[in-house]
Amino acid sequence: MRVIQWATGSVGKAAIEGILLHPELELVGCWVHSDSKDGVDVGDILGIDPLGVRATSSIDDVLALDADAVVYAPLIPDRGQVAALLRSGKNVVTPVGWFYPTEKDGAPLAAACAEGGTTLHGTGINPGGITELHPLMFSALSSAVTFVRGEEFSDIRTYDAPDVVRHIMMFGGRPDEAMGGPMLGLLSGGFIQSVRMCLDVLGFSPDADIRTSQEVAVATAPISTPIGVIEPGLVAGQRFVWEAYVGDACVVRIAVNWLMGEEHLSPAWTFGAEGERFEVEVQGDPPAYVTIKGWQPDTVEAGLARNPGVVATALHCVNSIPYVVAAAPGIRTYLDLPLVAGRAHPDLR
Repeated sequence: MRVIQWATGSVGKAAIEGILLHPELELVGCWVHSDSKDGVDVGDILGIDPLGVRATSSIDDVLALDADAVVYAPLIPDRGQVAALLRSGKNVVTPVGWFYPTEKDGAPLAAACAEGGTTLHGTGINPGGITELHPLMFSALSSAVTFVRGEEFSDIRTYDAPDVVRHIMMFGGRPDEAMGGPMLGLLSGGFIQSVRMCLDVLGFSPDADIRTSQEVAVATAPISTPIGVIEPGLVAGQRFVWEAYVGDACVVRIAVNWLMGEEHLSPAWTFGAEGERFEVEVQGDPPAYVTIKGWQPDTVEAGLARNPGVVATALHCVNSIPYVVAAAPGIRTYLDLPLVAGRAHPDLR
């Protein structure tokens, strides 16, 4: 299957690595935002041997290219770009939206899928995995489910996107700037879809009330970080929560805990004895408590070089491609596709 990579940020670069290793996929194109990368061999962009595939900053070039699928991984999604890709006959897999859109939100892209005979699939890990796929998967081992949870505990110092961390996430800013910033709104677009999928699939009341919240922790002493020193009184930790209530009962909880380390914070938030991790919980008969390690790096330096959570996000997209290409046209979620699996190491095939 012929694949185009859209954008070469940290997710995009990891996706290209995955495409090159996947026995059923071939990289045939790459869209880049920067004019400085236009015409550059994709191997040079990744710092590896030349691949014979040159990047382009022209959307028209991408639309004209013969390909089966696009891994669409910009920082901020553009509905018009996605629709154009779908209408051009290219299936789209993306970690930046459309995990479980409402009929109204999905209608324009569903129409583009019908016109192009193509499929759109949103995936990733958070959202796009830990927050809906994994709770639903483990709920299959329980009956009478009363509560599910997907939660992240991460050191944000390992995320190599300083402009995003500083100016969009608002770390290092004043608490009022962070609380009034864009991050809760940007995150809610995906995480509320996760909440809705859990509610719908598990059969909770359609009248469930979905609530969102945000908290911040500030530095109590200077904290050295990759975005610079965070001075006392400025934001060094954030928690975002999405919960669904049926009456007084919380039935779905999704939470993100991002800290600039565990020292000099007020409130004195920590990751706890288990450290950085992802957690999945199902309350039912019997319950399930799952801790996932490996998607956070061992050190800040290792994370800045190659963050495994970012890589996992990219590879969930890449490994979905064969299943998405084979699917019927339309917006397809996890509920529509068969089990998505990775592929064996080249040395072991």
